[in-house]
Order: sequence, then C-alpha cells, then structure tokens
Amino acid sequence: MRKLLAALAAGLLIVGGAPKAGAQTPTAAAVWVTPSDAEIKAILRQRIKAEHSGVGIVVGVIDAHGRRIVSYGVSDKADPRPVDGRTVFEIGSMTKVFTSLVLTEMVQAGEVKLDDPVVKYLPPGTKVPERNGKQITLVDISTQSSGLPRMPTNFAPKDWDNPYADYGEAQLFQFLAGYSLPRDIGSQYEYSNLAVGLLGDALARRAGVDYETLVKRRIIEPLRMTSTTITLSPALKARLAKGHDSALDPAANWDLDALAGAGALRSDAEDMLTFLGAELGYVKTPLAPAMKAEWTTARRPTGVPNLSVALAWHIASPPNRDEIVWHNGGTGGYRSYMGFDPKTGVGVVVLTNAATARGGDDIGAHILNGAPLAPTPPDPAGGRHAIALAPQALEALVGRYQFAPGVVLAVTRKDAQLFIQLTGQSPSRVFPESPTAFFSKLVDAQFTFDVPPSGRAAAVTLHQNGRTPTAKRIAEP
Repeated sequence: MRKLLAALAAGLLIVGGAPKAGAQTPTAAAVWVTPSDAEIKAILRQRIKAEHSGVGIVVGVIDAHGRRIVSYGVSDKADPRPVDGRTVFEIGSMTKVFTSLVLTEMVQAGEVKLDDPVVKYLPPGTKVPERNGKQITLVDISTQSSGLPRMPTNFAPKDWDNPYADYGEAQLFQFLAGYSLPRDIGSQYEYSNLAVGLLGDALARRAGVDYETLVKRRIIEPLRMTSTTITLSPALKARLAKGHDSALDPAANWDLDALAGAGALRSDAEDMLTFLGAELGYVKTPLAPAMKAEWTTARRPTGVPNLSVALAWHIASPPNRDEIVWHNGGTGGYRSYMGFDPKTGVGVVVLTNAATARGGDDIGAHILNGAPLAPTPPDPAGGRHAIALAPQALEALVGRYQFAPGVVLAVTRKDAQLFIQLTGQSPSRVFPESPTAFFSKLVDAQFTFDVPPSGRAAAVTLHQNGRTPTAKRIAEP
C-alpha cells in the first residue's frame, strides 16, 4: 500500500508529501550557472507540448540582479489565456512555511515558546495524545516529528472533489482525543498535514483571530503581497488558473477548514518572488530575523540522505554543493515548489495548474543547483486498451473500500468515467478493460472488483508490484 499511496497520491496537499532526495541531487560538482530564460522556456515547452505533463507552468527566479518570470501554457485547457506572473494558483503545502513563519515571529515577540505544548493554546478540556510523559510541542509539529499521522483516520469527506472542506474542529479534536501515538514524540520524521493544520489552529487561537487573518496580519500585509490569500476577491478569482487533475481533466478547487494551516493559501509567482526576496534579503522587512530562524532553528533529520527539516522548510545538502532550502505543495489540481540558495542568493518558484506526478519540483531544483530533470516516465498502462461501459455498469462499483485503518479507497463516478481516490489525496481516473477490471494510466496498477450476483461490488483488489491486497466495501459515513 505504501507504493500505491506514493504513486497515486502525487498530490501532496497537501501535497508536500515525503521529500524526494533525488530531485535535489546535482549531476556534478562544477559551478552551476542559473539557466537563461530561453533555457527555462524550453524546459516548460518540453514538459507541456511534448510530454503532456502539464497545462500551464510559471517559473519565477530572483537573485541580486532582480526578478524574472518565465511561463508557458494556458490557464485552462478550455481557455487560451496564457499563464503569467500574475496568474493565481493554489500553493498547497507551501502554506506550511507561512504557518511556521508565524510561529517564529510569535516566538520572537514573546507570545509563544517553541517548547510550549500545543494543548496550551487549544480550548480547555481538549485532549491531545501524549507518550511516555511527554507532550507534543509546537517545535515537534513544525519539524514534522510530532508522532501524529499524515491524515486523521476520521477523515471522511462528503465531497471527494473538495475533500478538506467539511473537516472542522469538532472532527479534529475528536480524532486527537482517541488517537494513540505509535512512537515517542520527536523521535522520527513523519510528514503530517494533520499536525500542521493543528498548529495553525493553535496559533490563531493564541492571537485571537482566524487563521487567514493571522497570516495576513503577520506576513502577507507586511510584505505587501497583494495576491496571496485564502478567500479570493472577485479580481483574484478572475486571475485564478483552472486546476487540472493527473489526467489533465478539470479539477475542483480545494477549501480547507480546520486544517487551513497545512495548505489553504493561494498566490501568484510575483508574490512568491516577493516572499523569497525577503528570505534572501532583497526585500527589507522586520520579518527577516524570524525568516532566518525558521530554516536555521531546530534542524532534525528526515531519514532521507542529505536532507534535514527545520521549522517547515526542508534543507537539501548535496555533496560538494550549497544548501538548498525548499518546500513543495499540491492540491487536487495544482503543484507548487519554492526554494532558495542562501549562499548564491538565488530563489525559485514553480507554479503549475495540473496535479501530475512530476509537478515542478525537479524544474525548481534544476534551476537552483543543476539537479537533473526527472526523466519522461514510461507508459504505465503497458499497452492496455480501454473499453466503453455504460454509466449503470459503473454505478455498481461506486463506494468506499478499506485497505487498512485510515486507508480508504473511494470509488466515484462522473457520467461514464470511474475515479479512485485514496484518503486525503486527489482523485485519479481509471479505465475499464472489462466490466470488473480497470487500469491506471498514471502508474502500473490495476483494480479488479468482486461483483456478486446481487450486482453491487463487495471488494476491490489492487494489482501492483506483484502484490494483490484486497479492500472490502465499508458502509458510507
């Protein structure tokens, strides 16, 4: 199941999933020269036109000479408007950097301490799991070592196209009250949207405002970032690129409630260059000490070679190369990446409006330090051919199937198309080669449904990497 989760969930919300060390490893130790606009444009054209791995991509680069924007593609497959530096995207888990920046700013203002237990800032009576007499602290959460899982087990969206919209504080606190930590707090890196969502909630409560207001007052407004927000004004909505799923079909936008601090922000490349400019000292701001503290404080190992984590930021330390400070993100229809080299003073942001597996991480790392671009993936369908099935035949397969506690495969239908979606991830279309056998065009994985005479599927079996786990249908929530 881990391989299925990693392969089909190329959508980190929230993306930001477990880091990929290989994407940050340069090809050689020679001095790297940042690619020209023409070279970057050629990469984007190849990714979209030749490889069909995107719809629109915007790259922003900032250094001591100023900023530049390189873009290719369109805002929507049905809209010929080209993307540019002012096109708005969902940035997913890059929001976590903003949440932890609020944390460091509040620490330096004396409002909280890094080693404060998170429960201190939650409503009286809220139960947060402990282990061996130790409480989960703010720094444990920000360094992704709280012991909390990536997603809560009571995550059961009414609308899988917008899965986080109805996950509120009541569900969050209910989960925390009943969860037992599987390991000691602070002992191991485990990327958690749940934990950082909790952090955002706690900090907002400490400040006496909602999360969006908190981030606006502490970061967005001081930096004069005019396109970064959660709630879009009519003007910003008009600049929002349409999201597309992994098959490049239109995808719904995501709204986050209790977990907003993990991935709710939207922004554009110009604003993100302003943010990176402040990180690098090109934009003068009182936030500078907090920004530096965020990536230099409390570094912990991730278990991935040459990769550590500080307060939200990941730090790649390739042999014979400068450190790269970075984070990525994604939602159901978008992928994002931002990173900077503190030594050379170069910062990069990559925003895309397609939730494809490759995203823009490799492009950003390549621009920063010459890391190799991800190779064009082989055809995972392996020459399989889809047949047409009537919507009524697909309807018998629709439902929820459980592989393991907290790992549910939701099967949904849109007209004559079938989609699968793992807990907390974006939907992925699968294609029929018989009334009960389906395959993915994104990864080498097939699904066989057990359909008894009653006509309603009772289970589904995954075929991948020589393994065949079966998930049984469970009752609807």
